[in-house]
Amino acid sequence: FKDVSADIFVDKKKKTVTVELWFGKTKQAAVIRTIISHIKNLMLGVTKGFQYKMRFVYAHFPVNVNISDDGKVIEVRNFLGEKVIRRVEMLDGVTITRTEEVKDEIILVGNNKENVGTSAAQ
Repeated sequence: FKDVSADIFVDKKKKTVTVELWFGKTKQAAVIRTIISHIKNLMLGVTKGFQYKMRFVYAHFPVNVNISDDGKVIEVRNFLGEKVIRRVEMLDGVTITRTEEVKDEIILVGNNKENVGTSAAQ
């Protein structure tokens, strides 16, 4: 938030966070909502955490997946029949587990919404 000249106050008695912008233009005022959303996501991530569920979908070539390094690395084999092993490392604070109840489902868990979403997209 260092690029925006906004004031952020925390009131412990009222349990509120206030974000103020003085004499801002329209584009600068729009950034305030983004700052508020980031703060909400940080609070929600620390208290509850974020979880992304993903499933493997295939028609002809069955996909093989190995999770290693205590849930920090996933290896995808036989993706679209390729011989190349795709190795994806999770970002900081993101762990990956495989569910036993549902076939071909993995769950990504972490406190940072951006890191969990980026790891799922990779």
